[in-house]
Amino acid sequence: MRVTADHFTFEPITVDEIPLLLEWRGRPHVAEWWGEAPSLEELRSQYASRLLHTSPVRPYFACIDRTPVGFIQSYVAAGSGDGWWTNVHDPGVLGIDQFLADASLLGRGLGTSMVRQFVEILFTSPSTTMVQADPHPSNARAIRCYEKAGFRTIGPIITPDGDALLMTRNR
Repeated sequence: MRVTADHFTFEPITVDEIPLLLEWRGRPHVAEWWGEAPSLEELRSQYASRLLHTSPVRPYFACIDRTPVGFIQSYVAAGSGDGWWTNVHDPGVLGIDQFLADASLLGRGLGTSMVRQFVEILFTSPSTTMVQADPHPSNARAIRCYEKAGFRTIGPIITPDGDALLMTRNR
């Protein structure tokens, strides 16, 4: 596969594509940071509401030349529930999560390009005030990716998933 970091398209995930997302979640380089992959039924249940246009969570495949190469999602941080972001009240603060699907694509600047372009798209909405990410403090690759994409480190935090490093990018 020819890989270029210049241009991504972000295609909303459909119900029929959840098995591909599940396969990616089971890959060792993804599971290391995302945890053990759920069952297909659990993942379908988790994403069923996220695939609705009214959901505050927007999951996408990041594509190059129409080929999915990564996963990225945005979500409204305020009111996200389950103990997440209880101190965020601005509805313009969006969180993002992402990974590249193929371990052979890591370390080539592709993740940085994907994050940078996705965040630029998020900022085209005048209601988006800030974008935040929360990588694990030991995930040096993700932290460096976010830094190169313009995020700055705010500091360590505790999330419902455990220790994290809050990183933000302002408009």
